[in-house]
Amino acid sequence: MADTAVDIYFLEAPGMEKLIGMKLRSFAVLVCGLLLGTSQTLADTSVWSVSSGDNILYLGGTVHLLRPGDYPLPSEFEEVYQASSELIFETDIGSMNDLSVQAQMLQQLTYSDERSLRTVLSDEAYTALAAYTATAGLPIAMLEKFKPGLLISTLQILVFQSMGFTPQGVDAFFHTRTMGDGKAEGQLETVQEQIGFIAAMGEGNESEFILLSLKDLEETGDVMESMIGAWRSGDAAGLSEMFVEDMKAEAPELYDSLLYQRNLKWIPQIDRMLQDADTEFVLVGAAHIVGDNGLLDLLAQKGYEINQF
Repeated sequence: MADTAVDIYFLEAPGMEKLIGMKLRSFAVLVCGLLLGTSQTLADTSVWSVSSGDNILYLGGTVHLLRPGDYPLPSEFEEVYQASSELIFETDIGSMNDLSVQAQMLQQLTYSDERSLRTVLSDEAYTALAAYTATAGLPIAMLEKFKPGLLISTLQILVFQSMGFTPQGVDAFFHTRTMGDGKAEGQLETVQEQIGFIAAMGEGNESEFILLSLKDLEETGDVMESMIGAWRSGDAAGLSEMFVEDMKAEAPELYDSLLYQRNLKWIPQIDRMLQDADTEFVLVGAAHIVGDNGLLDLLAQKGYEINQF
C-alpha cells in the first residue's frame, strides 16, 4: 500500500463541521499507513527505550485512530507512561479545540483564489475523484475549494470511520491522561507547521497525488490484517516495507517532506531530552520510527543504545 499522506494531527474539535460546511463527524488524526492497535499484550510492541549513559527516554509508535475494542493498549505503553515524567507529542493536541486555530486550518487548506480542484486536476484525475466522492455521498461540487491534502484527509477519515475507528487514538488517549494526572507535556512541532504539511500535499503534482491516493483508499480494507499483524508484533521491518518503502518508491517527494525531513528536525530535540534528568515518553506516528532514516535508525547512527519492549 503506497502511503500518500502522513500521520498529521487533523480536524478534531467542536465547531469544525460548521466551518467545513459539510455534515461530517469531527475527526482527528491522519496517518501514514494508518496502523492499527491491539488489546493483546505481546513480547514486543511498538515501544522502544533510547539510552545515553544513565539518561533514558522512551519512543512509542502511535496510531492516531482506533476502535473502542482496541483498548486497553498493550501493557508496555502503560508501563512506560508510568515511568515517564513528561510526554512529548508531535504537536499541541489541546490547541486544536481553539476555534481560531480551526479557522486558520481551513483558511490554509482551501483555495482562496481562482483555483479549484477542477482547474488543478487533469480530466482523468478529476473524473476519478468525482466518481469516488459520489459513492461516498459527497458531491464534488461541495469539495471544489479543498486543497488535495484536505480532500484526501477527509476521505481517508471517512473510510476509517466506516470501519468503526474514532479519533480516540494513542495520542489523544495519552493527552487526556496527562491532563488528568498533571504530567508535563510538550511537542516536537507547532500546529501551524502541521497545517503547512497538509496544505503542501500534492502541490505541483496534484493529479498524480489524487490518483495514487484514490488507489490507496480502494485498497484500505484489503491491507488491514497485514497492518494489524505488524503492529501486534512490533515488526519494524514489516512496517517499513509496507509503508515507508512503498512511499519512497511511489511518492519520493512526499516521503522526503513528510517523513525524512521532519525526522531530521526532531533528532536535535531528542538529543536535548537525552541530556537532561527527565524521563520523556515521545509519541509519534509509527511510520516516523521505522526504516532507513527513521528515528530508530537516526538515533542508532548517533550511538544511542536502543532496546525494544
